[in-house]
Amino acid sequence: MNLPNKLTIFRIILVPIIVLIPLVGINGEFFNIPLTYLIVDIIFIIASITDKLDGYLARKNNQITTFGKFLDPLADKILVLAAMIMLVEVNRLPAWIPIIVLTREFVISGYRLIAVEKGGIVIAASKWGKIKTVTQMIAIILAFIDLNTFGSCFNGNLQGYQLYLNIIVTGMMIIQTIATIVSGIEYMKGASKFLK
Repeated sequence: MNLPNKLTIFRIILVPIIVLIPLVGINGEFFNIPLTYLIVDIIFIIASITDKLDGYLARKNNQITTFGKFLDPLADKILVLAAMIMLVEVNRLPAWIPIIVLTREFVISGYRLIAVEKGGIVIAASKWGKIKTVTQMIAIILAFIDLNTFGSCFNGNLQGYQLYLNIIVTGMMIIQTIATIVSGIEYMKGASKFLK
Protein backbone atom coordinates (compact mmCIF):
# COMPACT_ATOMS: atom_id res chain seq x y z
CA MET A 1 0.00 0.00 0.00
CA ASN A 2 1.44 3.37 -1.02
CA LEU A 3 1.79 6.47 1.21
CA PRO A 4 -1.21 8.43 -0.22
CA ASN A 5 -3.54 5.49 0.53
CA LYS A 6 -2.06 5.14 4.04
CA LEU A 7 -2.80 8.84 4.63
CA THR A 8 -6.39 8.33 3.45
CA ILE A 9 -6.84 5.40 5.86
CA PHE A 10 -5.24 7.49 8.63
CA ARG A 11 -7.85 10.22 7.94
CA ILE A 12 -10.67 7.68 8.34
CA ILE A 13 -9.12 6.42 11.62
CA LEU A 14 -9.10 10.01 12.95
CA VAL A 15 -12.90 10.31 12.54
CA PRO A 16 -13.89 7.97 15.44
CA ILE A 17 -11.24 9.67 17.59
CA ILE A 18 -12.83 13.07 16.83
CA VAL A 19 -16.27 11.67 17.71
CA LEU A 20 -15.11 9.98 20.94
CA ILE A 21 -13.23 12.93 22.47
CA PRO A 22 -16.41 14.91 23.41
CA LEU A 23 -17.88 11.73 24.93
CA VAL A 24 -14.83 11.27 27.14
CA GLY A 25 -14.58 15.01 27.85
CA ILE A 26 -11.38 16.87 28.69
CA ASN A 27 -11.51 19.42 31.49
CA GLY A 28 -10.10 22.89 31.09
CA GLU A 29 -10.19 25.87 28.78
CA PHE A 30 -7.80 27.77 26.56
CA PHE A 31 -8.82 31.39 25.84
CA ASN A 32 -12.39 30.48 26.94
CA ILE A 33 -12.50 27.62 24.43
CA PRO A 34 -13.16 24.20 26.04
CA LEU A 35 -10.10 21.96 25.60
CA THR A 36 -12.36 19.17 24.34
CA TYR A 37 -13.33 21.11 21.22
CA LEU A 38 -9.88 22.64 20.79
CA ILE A 39 -8.39 19.12 20.60
CA VAL A 40 -11.19 18.00 18.25
CA ASP A 41 -10.41 21.02 16.07
CA ILE A 42 -6.67 20.27 15.97
CA ILE A 43 -7.35 16.65 14.94
CA PHE A 44 -9.83 17.86 12.29
CA ILE A 45 -7.16 20.25 10.92
CA ILE A 46 -4.62 17.38 10.77
CA ALA A 47 -7.21 15.22 8.95
CA SER A 48 -7.92 18.08 6.50
CA ILE A 49 -4.18 18.48 5.79
CA THR A 50 -3.88 14.75 4.99
CA ASP A 51 -6.70 15.25 2.45
CA LYS A 52 -4.59 17.74 0.49
CA LEU A 53 -1.35 15.86 1.09
CA ASP A 54 -2.49 12.43 -0.12
CA GLY A 55 -3.81 13.87 -3.41
CA TYR A 56 -0.62 15.89 -3.96
CA LEU A 57 1.65 12.89 -3.27
CA ALA A 58 -0.44 10.57 -5.45
CA ARG A 59 -0.14 12.94 -8.42
CA LYS A 60 3.50 13.88 -7.82
CA ASN A 61 4.74 10.28 -7.44
CA ASN A 62 2.33 8.82 -10.00
CA GLN A 63 0.71 6.66 -7.30
CA ILE A 64 -2.93 7.14 -8.28
CA THR A 65 -4.77 3.85 -7.66
CA THR A 66 -8.34 2.61 -8.05
CA PHE A 67 -8.40 2.04 -4.28
CA GLY A 68 -7.35 5.66 -3.71
CA LYS A 69 -9.91 7.02 -6.19
CA PHE A 70 -12.64 5.18 -4.29
CA LEU A 71 -11.47 5.74 -0.71
CA ASP A 72 -10.24 9.36 -0.84
CA PRO A 73 -13.61 11.03 -1.59
CA LEU A 74 -15.32 8.61 0.81
CA ALA A 75 -12.90 9.60 3.61
CA ASP A 76 -13.64 13.29 2.92
CA LYS A 77 -17.40 12.75 3.15
CA ILE A 78 -17.09 10.76 6.39
CA LEU A 79 -14.88 13.45 7.95
CA VAL A 80 -17.04 16.43 6.93
CA LEU A 81 -20.40 14.84 7.78
CA ALA A 82 -19.17 13.48 11.14
CA ALA A 83 -17.95 16.99 12.07
CA MET A 84 -21.21 18.64 10.95
CA ILE A 85 -23.36 16.14 12.87
CA MET A 86 -21.25 16.80 15.98
CA LEU A 87 -21.91 20.53 15.55
CA VAL A 88 -25.66 19.87 15.19
CA GLU A 89 -25.58 17.81 18.40
CA VAL A 90 -24.15 20.75 20.40
CA ASN A 91 -26.62 23.22 18.79
CA ARG A 92 -23.99 25.14 16.85
CA LEU A 93 -25.31 24.21 13.43
CA PRO A 94 -28.87 23.78 12.09
CA ALA A 95 -29.64 20.27 10.81
CA TRP A 96 -30.67 21.49 7.34
CA ILE A 97 -27.04 22.27 6.43
CA PRO A 98 -25.66 18.71 6.80
CA ILE A 99 -28.91 17.37 5.27
CA ILE A 100 -28.18 19.39 2.09
CA VAL A 101 -24.55 18.20 2.09
CA LEU A 102 -25.59 14.57 2.65
CA THR A 103 -28.26 14.71 -0.09
CA ARG A 104 -25.77 16.15 -2.57
CA GLU A 105 -23.18 13.47 -1.74
CA PHE A 106 -25.71 10.64 -2.17
CA VAL A 107 -26.87 11.98 -5.55
CA ILE A 108 -23.30 12.56 -6.82
CA SER A 109 -22.17 9.12 -5.58
CA GLY A 110 -25.05 7.56 -7.54
CA TYR A 111 -24.01 9.46 -10.68
CA ARG A 112 -20.39 8.38 -10.18
CA LEU A 113 -21.39 4.71 -9.96
CA ILE A 114 -23.36 5.00 -13.22
CA ALA A 115 -20.46 6.84 -14.87
CA VAL A 116 -18.06 4.03 -13.88
CA GLU A 117 -20.44 1.45 -15.37
CA LYS A 118 -20.58 3.47 -18.59
CA GLY A 119 -16.84 3.14 -19.14
CA GLY A 120 -15.06 4.94 -16.34
CA ILE A 121 -16.16 8.46 -17.25
CA VAL A 122 -14.56 11.03 -14.95
CA ILE A 123 -16.15 14.45 -14.57
CA ALA A 124 -13.68 17.09 -13.39
CA ALA A 125 -14.43 19.13 -10.30
CA SER A 126 -15.85 22.57 -11.09
CA LYS A 127 -14.78 25.85 -9.48
CA TRP A 128 -17.95 25.59 -7.35
CA GLY A 129 -16.77 22.19 -6.10
CA LYS A 130 -13.44 23.72 -5.07
CA ILE A 131 -15.20 26.65 -3.37
CA LYS A 132 -17.40 24.14 -1.52
CA THR A 133 -14.40 22.18 -0.22
CA VAL A 134 -12.41 25.23 0.94
CA THR A 135 -15.34 27.03 2.62
CA GLN A 136 -16.56 23.77 4.19
CA MET A 137 -13.20 23.11 5.86
CA ILE A 138 -12.77 26.72 7.07
CA ALA A 139 -16.37 26.85 8.36
CA ILE A 140 -16.03 23.58 10.31
CA ILE A 141 -12.61 24.49 11.76
CA LEU A 142 -13.93 27.83 13.03
CA ALA A 143 -17.29 26.40 14.15
CA PHE A 144 -15.57 24.09 16.64
CA ILE A 145 -14.09 27.11 18.45
CA ASP A 146 -17.17 29.34 18.03
CA LEU A 147 -19.21 28.80 21.20
CA ASN A 148 -22.31 30.44 19.71
CA THR A 149 -25.12 29.06 17.57
CA PHE A 150 -25.15 29.50 13.79
CA GLY A 151 -26.55 32.98 13.03
CA SER A 152 -26.16 34.34 16.59
CA CYS A 153 -24.41 37.37 15.07
CA PHE A 154 -27.84 38.60 13.86
CA ASN A 155 -29.50 38.78 17.31
CA GLY A 156 -27.35 41.66 18.62
CA ASN A 157 -26.14 39.85 21.77
CA LEU A 158 -22.56 39.15 20.68
CA GLN A 159 -19.63 41.52 21.00
CA GLY A 160 -15.93 41.63 20.20
CA TYR A 161 -14.18 38.61 18.70
CA GLN A 162 -17.21 36.36 19.35
CA LEU A 163 -19.30 38.53 17.02
CA TYR A 164 -16.69 38.49 14.24
CA LEU A 165 -16.02 34.77 14.62
CA ASN A 166 -19.74 33.99 14.40
CA ILE A 167 -20.14 36.26 11.34
CA ILE A 168 -17.32 34.36 9.59
CA VAL A 169 -18.67 30.91 10.58
CA THR A 170 -22.24 31.79 9.57
CA GLY A 171 -21.07 33.37 6.30
CA MET A 172 -18.79 30.44 5.41
CA MET A 173 -21.52 27.91 6.19
CA ILE A 174 -23.97 29.79 3.93
CA ILE A 175 -21.36 30.02 1.12
CA GLN A 176 -20.48 26.32 1.41
CA THR A 177 -24.18 25.40 1.33
CA ILE A 178 -24.75 27.47 -1.84
CA ALA A 179 -21.57 26.00 -3.39
CA THR A 180 -22.73 22.48 -2.40
CA ILE A 181 -26.05 22.98 -4.24
CA VAL A 182 -24.54 24.70 -7.32
CA SER A 183 -21.64 22.22 -7.68
CA GLY A 184 -24.12 19.34 -7.34
CA ILE A 185 -26.32 20.76 -10.12
CA GLU A 186 -23.25 21.37 -12.33
CA TYR A 187 -22.03 17.82 -11.73
CA MET A 188 -25.43 16.38 -12.67
CA LYS A 189 -25.53 18.51 -15.84
CA GLY A 190 -22.02 17.35 -16.78
CA ALA A 191 -22.83 13.72 -16.05
CA SER A 192 -26.15 13.78 -17.94
CA LYS A 193 -24.31 14.61 -21.20
CA PHE A 194 -22.35 11.36 -20.90
CA LEU A 195 -25.19 9.23 -19.56
CA LYS A 196 -27.85 9.98 -22.19
